[in-house]
Amino acid sequence: MGEADPLSLDLPEWVVELLTAARVGRLGTADAAGRPLVVPVCYAFDGRHCYSAIDAKPKRPSTRHLKRLRNIEENPRVSLAVDHWEEDWSRLRWVIVQGRAEILARGSEFSHGVDLLLAKYPQYRAMGLDREAGLMIRIAPERVLHWRSG
Repeated sequence: MGEADPLSLDLPEWVVELLTAARVGRLGTADAAGRPLVVPVCYAFDGRHCYSAIDAKPKRPSTRHLKRLRNIEENPRVSLAVDHWEEDWSRLRWVIVQGRAEILARGSEFSHGVDLLLAKYPQYRAMGLDREAGLMIRIAPERVLHWRSG
């Protein structure tokens, strides 16, 4: 298991490849009382930060009421777990990004996150990821744990 300097993020190549290529991660948040929540998320990694959009939720009047967003407002410490699993256990690997999350609603960092997500997920292009009214979670890594078999 290894750790990365949060300023340089000097990560092994396979870690960067997994963080860049993986299609889904699991975002762990906790509220002020420490009650955990883990949700699957689409995300993009630019080599320094992870970005995850809060897209339109058809059954919710406001995305601001999502538990993961309330948790981040109360406690910005989060983890993002990304893994590769297959029947051949010699190819198993995982990465956990521990850091601080910030909710972005506009600005250059928000637009950067939108651009990354639109490039990675064609589904967002079809949905019309909203540059005007959407929200973005940006994770600034403080520690990166990783492991692989063999």
